[in-house]
Amino acid sequence: MTEWADHALVLRIGHFRESDLWLKMLCRKHGLLTLFAFGGSRSRRRFCGCLDVLNSLHCRVKTSGRGSFLNLEEAVLLRGPQSLRRNWQRMGLAANCLRFVEALGVNDEGADEAFLLVEDLRKTLEEADNITSLLPLFFRLRFAGVLGLAPDLGRCGTCGASITGPAQFVVDEAQLRCPSCRAAAGPARYGVELGAGGLDLLRHVQQEFPSGWHAEDLPAEDRRSCAKVIDGFVQYHLGLSWEGGYFRHV
Repeated sequence: MTEWADHALVLRIGHFRESDLWLKMLCRKHGLLTLFAFGGSRSRRRFCGCLDVLNSLHCRVKTSGRGSFLNLEEAVLLRGPQSLRRNWQRMGLAANCLRFVEALGVNDEGADEAFLLVEDLRKTLEEADNITSLLPLFFRLRFAGVLGLAPDLGRCGTCGASITGPAQFVVDEAQLRCPSCRAAAGPARYGVELGAGGLDLLRHVQQEFPSGWHAEDLPAEDRRSCAKVIDGFVQYHLGLSWEGGYFRHV
């Protein structure tokens, strides 16, 4: 059997049999995994009541005898939300983001940054006085970047020129067009017009963690354009749509 230790965030928990649990865990070194905690709903010695969504744990994990599943041997609580659990609106935002992590998955290459991103998300939802209404969409763009899937928002996808002002995002191509290339190409089938403020905001989101995101000082039109760009990119290129509390493959 193989045994290892890692820091991990609990994304989701389910029950099977009388006292056993399965957990979706985002591990800092190993990525997104499903772990089984036998006796997890009862054991205080091995888990100390720490198995709860958004808790950050130090875990000891062992593969099963045949290597068919991973067994959570024990866990120690490192950090966890306090007031966040009593705020159903913010917990809803957290759930939306965690389901996106599950839908895309995380391998060991992107595990460290993904782990830090979700930890910062939890801290922001716990401590920030104000949360932008676009947070779930921003999280999708930022998380896609962690996995190397985000679009290039710095250059024109046609001529390669750096873009500093307004541009058009062509959804089906997942790239920007500068004003000159846009005029030469004619109307895009799925094009979203981005002002300079909206484009700067999306670039900012790609580079920062949730604690640094701010959008409410932008005009409503810019916020709507940013939302259309992210939603269109996620649906067209990642094949995911948020419906009925889950991400559905489209």
